[in-house]
Amino acid sequence: MGLKIYINGQIVPQEEAKISVFDHGLLYGDGVFEGIRAYNGKIFTLDEHLDRIYDSATAISLKIPITKAEMADAIKQTMKANNLTDSYIRLVVTRGVGKLGLDPNKCATPQIIIIADTIELYSKALYERGLDIVTVTTIRNHFSALDPKIKSLNYLNNILAKIESIQAGAGEALMLNKDGYVAECAGDNIFVFKNNVLLTPPTSAGILVGITRNVVMKLAAEMGLQVKEELMTRYDLYIADECFLTGTAAEIIPVVKIDGRTIGTGKPGKMTLDLLKRYRDLTRNGG
Repeated sequence: MGLKIYINGQIVPQEEAKISVFDHGLLYGDGVFEGIRAYNGKIFTLDEHLDRIYDSATAISLKIPITKAEMADAIKQTMKANNLTDSYIRLVVTRGVGKLGLDPNKCATPQIIIIADTIELYSKALYERGLDIVTVTTIRNHFSALDPKIKSLNYLNNILAKIESIQAGAGEALMLNKDGYVAECAGDNIFVFKNNVLLTPPTSAGILVGITRNVVMKLAAEMGLQVKEELMTRYDLYIADECFLTGTAAEIIPVVKIDGRTIGTGKPGKMTLDLLKRYRDLTRNGG
């Protein structure tokens, strides 16, 4: 049986879930989105995701036509319609149907689309043995061009990076910013562990401020780890004791090789595995 999709206040079978070819989300990537996880029927960090999508919308002058409370209710309705307790929820708000041309004022009403499905970015084996990632030539968008803090439907920057990593036979793409500092991966934030300090690039490096990133930083602090946001070059990654990526879909996944260089022992590190266990306990068992 197919999925049930929420579109503009109605829940319809997926084969009936259609948008106009004149929607500016399709024509120009004009819109915003979120990926959200639910575990055991509970939506994880829902408020944080809603805050981010409304902030993203505000940043591109897109007025979401319903309140955060109504959006939360719509997400819960969509999950219920699909009988899902463990779910990956894709929340999309497009500029809406308009005329050809860039002018957003020619779009009548933003469209709200909610998909509740499942997702597996990486196989179970990769969590056990770790990812191999490569630095790509596609740099992260500069914040003056398209601020990475905006989670927009224009994801071509990330997709071009992903294409490079696929062509290189790697599991993920490491993106640098225009100054050569480490930003993030195509779909995940990055952390390294060195000399008992957990390091991750700051928002000023040009990153999406990840919800999972923030949860992991809090978990690490609760473990008594020193957590720092610092500008890093690839050198800092190469000499790390451990490395891992974070994201809503990926959760926490170890990295064991970067640009052909073995990280630490070449196996998922003890601290990484400890954090992953704590994260899974938090999401699946409520902490």
